Amino acid sequence: MNAIARRALIASALTAAFAAALSAPAFAAGAAHRLVVQIDTADAATMGLALNNVENTAKELTANGGDVAIDIVAFGPGLNMLRADKSPAPIKDRIARLKESIFPATVQFSACGNTKKKMEKAEGHPISLVPQATLVSSGVVQIMKREETGWSYLRP
Repeated sequence: MNAIARRALIASALTAAFAAALSAPAFAAGAAHRLVVQIDTADAATMGLALNNVENTAKELTANGGDVAIDIVAFGPGLNMLRADKSPAPIKDRIARLKESIFPATVQFSACGNTKKKMEKAEGHPISLVPQATLVSSGVVQIMKREETGWSYLRP
């Protein structure tokens, strides 16, 4: 590989890395504590337990000015937690409260794009997510990437 091709390859790699850094959620940058939570069941009790864990963890770690980032990743049947039409009302209300008033910069709700596409195909119509959800391409890959960069993992 000649010098010009090598420089072009390096420039391309740096540009991609910079773009990836810019697209990463702002809450994750520099957080001292990072937790990724897996939701893969449509069970409302498990969803509620996960939200309890998230709220208690965020309260504990931010009580003395600590930084925390929490990503709740829903895939498979767990996507129902973030579906506008299927999420139980008490769960939807807690998601809104956590994201909008209690811990807006701390908590992210990631919805699996693969699951969403599969559900849309099976049901024959588009699926709407709760407004607090962030669509990611793959829930499992989201968790994997989080763990590879040092995030702690929880499956309630």
